[in-house]
Amino acid sequence: MYKIETHLHTTHTSKCGWLTAPEIIAKYRELGYDGIAVTDHYNYDTWNYKGIDIEHPAGVLDAFLEGYHRMCEEGEKAGIKIYMGAELRFYENHNDYLYYGFEEKMLENPKEIIDMGIVKFSEYNRQLGGVLVHAHPFRRQCVPVDPFLLDGVEIRNMNPRHDSRNALAQAYAERYHLIGTAGSDCHRPGDEGTSGILSETLPEDSKAFAALIKSGKFTCIA
Repeated sequence: MYKIETHLHTTHTSKCGWLTAPEIIAKYRELGYDGIAVTDHYNYDTWNYKGIDIEHPAGVLDAFLEGYHRMCEEGEKAGIKIYMGAELRFYENHNDYLYYGFEEKMLENPKEIIDMGIVKFSEYNRQLGGVLVHAHPFRRQCVPVDPFLLDGVEIRNMNPRHDSRNALAQAYAERYHLIGTAGSDCHRPGDEGTSGILSETLPEDSKAFAALIKSGKFTCIA
């Protein structure tokens, strides 16, 4: 079985991330992981942190994907597959959504995306085939949304500084027959490798990783 992290942030892109790509890869290699999805925050905090004016977003993709690209460089050295992802937050509330399997250019205009809200974004995404997972939907300040808008729900989020009320998330996923994922939500030293998924296959690239998530053919690490 292959061990894959689904939810992780780097200091290169996420304001709340403390760990560099070399630090992350070294620890995940020690812990026996075969793949990592990099889900840096795609929100206003990130643009402020990176010094990006979203009214004139030239270079926004290079700025957002810096963490992913650095992880790719280090992952290749260590033999760990790296998958491109994002954690989206729309202007409407504090909900977060893990997003996989997208084309880079889809996120080149952050103001347009962030202003969409989950309903419009879900409709937009269904035309493009990305995979949208509601992260920690029962955490304080988060609001579970219409399950029709989603591909899945994060039923096990192991961030130690938040009560994600994972039992409620699992019940929500089961009630609405949604795929359930698990992730460490790694930000700081000590967060690494506390959850993820186990798969009989190791996806070759980001699209294949998204297809694996959408298939539900994996086991959440308890």
